[in-house]
Amino acid sequence: MKKIGIYGGSFDPIHHGHLILAREALENLDLAEVIFVPAAQSPHKLARPAASAAARWEMLTVAIAHESGFSASRLEIDRPPPSYSIVTVEQLHAKKANVEFFFLVGEDNLPQLPTWHRFNELRRLVQFVVLDRSGVALEDNYPVVRRKIDISATTIRNRVASGQSIRYLVPEAVEQIIRRENLYQGANRSHLKS
Repeated sequence: MKKIGIYGGSFDPIHHGHLILAREALENLDLAEVIFVPAAQSPHKLARPAASAAARWEMLTVAIAHESGFSASRLEIDRPPPSYSIVTVEQLHAKKANVEFFFLVGEDNLPQLPTWHRFNELRRLVQFVVLDRSGVALEDNYPVVRRKIDISATTIRNRVASGQSIRYLVPEAVEQIIRRENLYQGANRSHLKS
């Protein structure tokens, strides 16, 4: 049976931490593909993403353009918000037969996981896999892909807002879009963790 990873998030912006963990998951779990699914608006984040869906989609697609095994889906950004993972998984199941889905979730989302919309149905349709970039011991029964990476979208947004360099934190093409579109120039949005 084909194994596919689903990697959802705001990707605001996508950065090397996301890409490194996605590659680790692809290789460690022997996945055929990792599908990145940017959210229109997460029901678990208080504010809308700082960048528009169009800008986040463009950054995501340039970041994975030449990466074998990576693809992107517009399922959530083309639906009215909020973005519920169960609806996305149901849509992917309808499109892809004979597939085992692995739902890649950041360790920071673990405490909220049982509160996700229709969680019991979701966990019957996917195998959750924790992407751990903090290195902190986790108390759960999910498989873990661990790689210590101290990069966050919050830090990147704050660095851009303060005029600091984000070189080496995001792919060069992503940085060019951030500069061209004047993204993240506003007030500090440190409450948006990703």
